Parts: sequence; structure tokens; C-alpha cells
Amino acid sequence: MSLYRPPRIAASEITPQSYFFSRRSFLVAAAGGALAAAGTPAFAEALTASKTGYTVDETLTPENDVTSYNNFYEFGLGKGDPAANSKNLKPTPWTVKVDGLVGKPKEFGLEELLAMPLEDRVYRMRCVEAWSMVVPWVGFPLSALLDKVEPLGDAKYVAFETVVRPEEMPGQSGYFQSLPWPYVEGLRLDEARHPLAILAVGVYGKTLPNQNGAPIRLVVPWKYGFKGIKSIVKITLTDKQPPSTWNISAPNEYGFYANVNPEVDHPRWSQASENRISEGGFFGANRRPTLPFNGYAEEVAGLYSGMDLRANY
Repeated sequence: MSLYRPPRIAASEITPQSYFFSRRSFLVAAAGGALAAAGTPAFAEALTASKTGYTVDETLTPENDVTSYNNFYEFGLGKGDPAANSKNLKPTPWTVKVDGLVGKPKEFGLEELLAMPLEDRVYRMRCVEAWSMVVPWVGFPLSALLDKVEPLGDAKYVAFETVVRPEEMPGQSGYFQSLPWPYVEGLRLDEARHPLAILAVGVYGKTLPNQNGAPIRLVVPWKYGFKGIKSIVKITLTDKQPPSTWNISAPNEYGFYANVNPEVDHPRWSQASENRISEGGFFGANRRPTLPFNGYAEEVAGLYSGMDLRANY
């Protein structure tokens, strides 16, 4: 059982609706300059050359909220801790090792990952804590990376692992540990190959901030946010269902699939509705109904034909 439970969000934590919001910018953040200085040329060009991919007709969550209100327990338990405590994380140099049941195992450098065909993807993001956002990611289909290593016929699942650097990630150091490290996650291979599943390298047209999972993270928009593992260093294809951190810590509350389902409550709170961050109303006013599969049922429901969709936890 986990030593930590996600708290109920206080009204004071919800970003006021009056936050100024400007249109998407292709300016490269300071981290982008660091990438270029570290030997990753034309990072700005890679982002600006990204093509428009999947989108939703909804108002984007303000950039300040996306980059300041999130969970990344490697940097602390509070919503503002990742932004405050992640400044020492070094996103360069960086490699992602892809191995296991593949024909061509390989360690990919960041420059090679950024050379993948990038797309702008606007996705809904639904946290298991019943808050949500609409986020403009920059990334590439996970399937494109898997194709490069040629999965073998007996591969059934894809396992992911986050970096462990206690000297740079204060939440990984000290006597009290909220979760076991490294943070691990997994998908079925058909889920990983679905066109909606992406590896994101940017947000709001800029390189990913450390607090959002720099330099590369998983985004699977039909699942609860804890499936979106950040700062990935290893991807392994396997024939067995891989462990996932929250399922290890609290198996009665967090299952492997974690598909967004308004009909299946978390054991300690309802999942029928949600608060869209920046719109206010966490305790009732302006809450919106949660959509099955977070609104992506038409695209992904077929992946679970014949399964009991209530078995999310």
C-alpha cells in the first residue's frame, strides 16, 4: 500500500480564470537553447517544422497552468513542487534504450529522437484526481519508434521506465519515499501502437520543461494521467504484463489499464465529473461530465472489445 494518497484539491489551488492567455508561440524556451548547446542542432526548427496532427475543438488550458500545476512526485508531492524543484534536472545529454523482444535493440540519443517527424497534437488530459486540462503537445507517434526496433511476434506489452537521479530529483532522496523508484508504466502493444499514443518532446511549441517530463514523455489521452510516464530512459518490449508504479503501491485503487471511465469511481471519490483547470468550480460549480475514454471512445473503444470496462482499478 502506498504511503501517499492524492489529496483533495483545495479551492485555493485552482488557477483563477483571469489568467492572461496568449496564442501558441513557437519561441524556444531556455531549455531549447541548452539542447542546442549540448549538440542538438536546430531544435527550434524541429519544433517549428512540426505539422498539425490530432486536435480537439476546446479552449486550451493556459500555458502557465500546464507548466505549474502537475504531479511529478520525483520532485515533491505538491502541485507546485515540480516547477519549483526541478531546476537541477539535466535533460542533456539523454538517451532512451529500447530493448527486449525486438529484432533491432537500440539506444536512441536525443538528437535522433528529435529528428522523428514531429506533430502538433492537442489532447484532453484527465487526472485520476478528477481535474483536467487541454494541452497542445509536440511529439511523434510511439509506433514510429517501435517500428525502428522491429518488435518480435511474441511481444505483447511495452514497459517504460523513468530516470533515477536523486541528486537532481529531491523526491527520490531522503528517508521518506512516497513511491518506489524508478517510476514504471506499461501498455499493451496494440495500445502503444495506436495512433493517439505519442512520445511528447514539447508543449506549447517549446521544449518540454523539466516539470512536464523533459526531455521526452508518454501521452496516452484516453487514460488517466498517471499512465503518462515522464523523463523516460528505457522502453522494453515483453510478453508479460509489466508492472506499473501506482498499481504496485495501491492495487485496490489503481489498475494496469486505467482507462478514463465516468461509470467507475475511484474507491475514494467519484469519477463522473471533473474540474477543468483554469475554469474554477472544483467543488460543484462549472464542473463538466467526464467522457468515456476521455472523449476518445470512437477511436479506442475497439481495443477493449469483450473486456469488462469497469475493471479500471
